[in-house]
Amino acid sequence: MNLTIDYLQKALSGKFELALLDELVRYSQFKQVPVGAYLIRPGEYIRSVPFILNGSVKIMRPDKEGREVLLYYLGELDTCAMSLTCCLGSKQSEVTAIAEEETELIAIPVEKVDEWMCRFPTWKQFVFQTYQKRFDNLLATIDEVVFHKLDERLLTYLHKKTESCQCRVLTVTHEEIAQEMATSREVISRLLKQLEKNGQIQLMRNKIEIL
Repeated sequence: MNLTIDYLQKALSGKFELALLDELVRYSQFKQVPVGAYLIRPGEYIRSVPFILNGSVKIMRPDKEGREVLLYYLGELDTCAMSLTCCLGSKQSEVTAIAEEETELIAIPVEKVDEWMCRFPTWKQFVFQTYQKRFDNLLATIDEVVFHKLDERLLTYLHKKTESCQCRVLTVTHEEIAQEMATSREVISRLLKQLEKNGQIQLMRNKIEIL
């Protein structure tokens, strides 16, 4: 699909000024990303920054042993703070970005990110808001780790996933949850059974319904 100013005005709900929309049309690329596709992997140089129009992308961070933990989700009208940081510093990616569901996005060339910060107040505000949102996510994660038990963190994790996909039934395995929460599958299975016993969820084969 070819981007147009009219399309972006409707999709972005007046978020950016017309001059910036014109730049987006001229320099950005519209992409449709299937479920499970990688947008970026650790060690790769970021050539473009994703701006999500609809869908969901999860951002994971690996450790030295190859295990990955979930950092946050990108949803509608969202972008990746880690990508912004890496592209502004010409650094290699430290995260994995995977489409959680079928996603439509605009790929913005990295050289435009810094240029637009100087030229367009709405873009500068958007970038600062993105950093603030991720900082708030970080504080919430610290609170969960320090002040909450693993079962409470697991329930919060499930609710975040349902909010991301706007659904009540999640298609996910115990192993995937364990990887994203940096724990073992056995621990997750035990906690899920306890949540089911408490009437908070219903377990099905590779699916979890939030009650």
